[in-house]
Amino acid sequence: MDRSLRAARLATFVYFILNGTVMGMWVVQIPTVEHRTGISHAVLGELLLLLAFGAFVGMRVAGPLADRFGARVMVPAGAALCSATLALPGLATGAAPLTGALFVFGLGNGVLDVSMNTHAVQVEHAYRRPILAVFHAAYSLGGVLAALAGARAISAGWTPATTLGTAAVIGAVIGLATAPLLLRRPAAPAADPVAPTTGPRGRRTSRRIWGLAALALMVMLSEGVANDWSTLHLRTVLDAAPATAALAYGAFSVAMTVGRLLTDRTAARFGAFAVLRYGAAIAAVGLTVAALSSWIPLALVGWALFGAGLSGCVPQLFSAAGHVDAQAAGANVSRVASLGYLGMLAGPAVIGWLTHLMPLTAAFFLPIACCAAAALAAGLVRPPAVTGTASDVQGQTGPADAGALPPRVSSTAD
Repeated sequence: MDRSLRAARLATFVYFILNGTVMGMWVVQIPTVEHRTGISHAVLGELLLLLAFGAFVGMRVAGPLADRFGARVMVPAGAALCSATLALPGLATGAAPLTGALFVFGLGNGVLDVSMNTHAVQVEHAYRRPILAVFHAAYSLGGVLAALAGARAISAGWTPATTLGTAAVIGAVIGLATAPLLLRRPAAPAADPVAPTTGPRGRRTSRRIWGLAALALMVMLSEGVANDWSTLHLRTVLDAAPATAALAYGAFSVAMTVGRLLTDRTAARFGAFAVLRYGAAIAAVGLTVAALSSWIPLALVGWALFGAGLSGCVPQLFSAAGHVDAQAAGANVSRVASLGYLGMLAGPAVIGWLTHLMPLTAAFFLPIACCAAAALAAGLVRPPAVTGTASDVQGQTGPADAGALPPRVSSTAD
């Protein structure tokens, strides 16, 4: 295989790990920043919504720019911007400075997120086999690294400014240094031999895509809740020490990472439907355990189950969207991904609003309900029936919904 393609795959791993680490460093520091600025849970939730808005703006800006200038330019630019702006929340001493800091940080994260996922899709097309879930596992690995590093920094008595400032410098250097390994031009996408390419399907396709987008919003809203509220849950509800509370996000991220490493092979064997249905159900059970537990070790187990269950859901939704219509795969994936990321970024703010009305643990039943709904609607990831003669579908094997994955042309391990 071309060395440049292998290098581009390695670079993609680096940027996903970098993004997960940068976001994770902020997550671990949330309780400390909240205390330093003197804001309440409810105000924090509103400010996290502003972070989500900044990310949404960054995503909308980065998409056209990536099309015009290429991921090779936008990915390192996004990495440098996201890393540099990480230092700003650590410098905030009140609600007003934190407001601007979170908006700019969200903007940088949005630019990097869209740019690196665009490059990941190009690399996956060049490999002609599904590897997207493994890149998402790299993002989760970044969260694990952030949880460990953040807990160590807290134990050592580092201030948020020192911790986030150090991470910002390291992240910006890594982001710029990795740029030469990126693809010089996008690879042409592989043709989909399963998805129908002829016949009227405008309204049917639209309904299915928006259904997948709604599922992505619910699943990624749940993931966003873990990102921003798992540490606060142990710290404020169970009165855990700051370093111990950081392990909640660590448990979630470890389970998410392991699950995503197994997702491609699991989906190939049992089908995307099974991965989404049982994964979402496990996630609902896990968060219920965490919310109801008064024992810290059991709560950590609940957060781990939550991460394991959610780990394989998003890749199945993205893959299904890309195979609804081979001629509009990019547009369909974009619709599902954008609504899903909006849910992930807005979810923490919604939980913050709910804390005006109820305890934090009671607010967790919103993502629990989202996971349950995703499990019940998992049939949407099954591809529509392919009509035609027997010769049209001859040679298709595997689970009934295996067609939701791109065709695999190599049995080589990832």
